[in-house]
Amino acid sequence: MAEENRRESPLRDLSRAQLEELIGAYAKNWLALDGVWFQAAEARFGMDAAMDLDEAAWRRYTRIEARRIKALLNLPERPGLEGLERALRLRFYGQLNCDEVLRQDGALVYRVTDCRVQSARTRKHMPLHPCRRVGLVEYAGFAAEIDERIHCECLSCYPDVRDETCACAWRFTLRET
Repeated sequence: MAEENRRESPLRDLSRAQLEELIGAYAKNWLALDGVWFQAAEARFGMDAAMDLDEAAWRRYTRIEARRIKALLNLPERPGLEGLERALRLRFYGQLNCDEVLRQDGALVYRVTDCRVQSARTRKHMPLHPCRRVGLVEYAGFAAEIDERIHCECLSCYPDVRDETCACAWRFTLRET
């Protein structure tokens, strides 16, 4: 019944350039929703409670996103660091941040060189988002969903900044089992 009620998608009429622009707009809208939701929780309950809620949400969301990207890319069950690298490039907010993926000593290092969230908070004269705690849940969960052998460690992320050249940096290694 649901299929019968669907209308033809207006996306069919858009050019590739328009579709890419729409993906960017969707990503900005998604990030705006995430941001205003977090700010509302922060204003009502305080930063610690907002971080608890954010962590719970990311624990679930990141695995959903990883499963869908893994299926879209048709990655094998255990695609290793190569599969993770491909998947990281397709994350929704990855369309908004400036980032880079480096190979170092058999590991994959993912660096966000310009973070839209932190830039927006700075522009609005808000304190930086203490994202390390949630980032650990997010990146470790995403990587494990791509391949359960992948281990994630934080190299630098606010408030534990060890590398001033980026907003955050994460190191992924493959554990053989």
